[in-house]
Amino acid sequence: MEQGKTTMEESKAAEVQQPQPCPPQLSKNAQKKLLKQQRYEAKKAEKKALLKEEKKRQGERKRKEWEEKLAGAATEEEKQQLIESRKSLRKERMDQRSLEKGRKMERLHNAKQNGQNVVIDLEFDHLMNTSELHSLVQQIMYCYAVNGRCSSPAHLWLTGCQGEMQDQLQRLPGFDKWIIEKENRPYIEAFQDQKERLVYLTADAETTLDVLDPKHIYIIGGLVDRNRWKGLTMKKAEDQGIQTAKLPIGTYLKMSSSQVLTVNQVVEILLKYLETGDWKTSFFEVIPQRKRCEGDNDIEGEEETEGKDDHKIKIHDIEREEEAEENDDHEIKIHDIEREEETEEKDDHEFKRQCIES
Repeated sequence: MEQGKTTMEESKAAEVQQPQPCPPQLSKNAQKKLLKQQRYEAKKAEKKALLKEEKKRQGERKRKEWEEKLAGAATEEEKQQLIESRKSLRKERMDQRSLEKGRKMERLHNAKQNGQNVVIDLEFDHLMNTSELHSLVQQIMYCYAVNGRCSSPAHLWLTGCQGEMQDQLQRLPGFDKWIIEKENRPYIEAFQDQKERLVYLTADAETTLDVLDPKHIYIIGGLVDRNRWKGLTMKKAEDQGIQTAKLPIGTYLKMSSSQVLTVNQVVEILLKYLETGDWKTSFFEVIPQRKRCEGDNDIEGEEETEGKDDHKIKIHDIEREEEAEENDDHEIKIHDIEREEETEEKDDHEFKRQCIES
């Protein structure tokens, strides 16, 4: 038995010592992309850490200033006046925020009746991995936040919302309170009586969109990393027999690569157009500088970029990409409507506790 046991151990040791197959060698282009992605992730993590640390310092500084201010009060009456003054300011701030929230909710409810219908097609979840699904969820969060801040918001729809995509959306804080249409059925079923009004927005379409028709329902494909699935949305629309159109990007600027944009970029362009009625303004305010050709950047951004070296311009592009595509968690939290009241209540409780202790 001992000899057999020893033989098995030696066999396992030999397996461990066997050379492992080498990972496939990356091409130079792939190595550059990987290095660029690693630098981007490192910069993003560093920026988040700095924001967190700065927020902590600001909180400590404000608490110290308040304690010093209370300690400097000559009499108990002056101290109470300071406390009441701060309570009044906080109440005014909370009332203003509540008023703004009320107006925002009113605009979104009105949009459900009169707003431009914009659909995000979520039937492609089976073509994306977990990371890509998470990225799409972040883009949808940004779409909702931007729409809520618009003076003329659209009536947003999420169709074909099932499976893993639905699970990730349901885990978002306050998602159940979003003023947005959540439809499990595909858009072709949800709008089966309005098929002639459906227009799928795809860069592969031959027809160019000149204006937004209030009677039309515009569909945006909820798909991340479309380079793997070129022509997919166009084929889907053709198979379903619905209209297709592309944004008039080429009329106003030259793209450095393809005209494929992220979901949140397309939604924001449509919202800008609804607000301004000007495609050119909408494109230049939304499309990241890195996606435009150098000539367009020089003409439209001369005042902004004059005097900046290439390094600063690249940093600007990275920050714009983080805001528009990755939807930085800090930014989302700032604009997360459903969590504002909870945050204010916690702040108010902390303030009252400090007043009592003082």
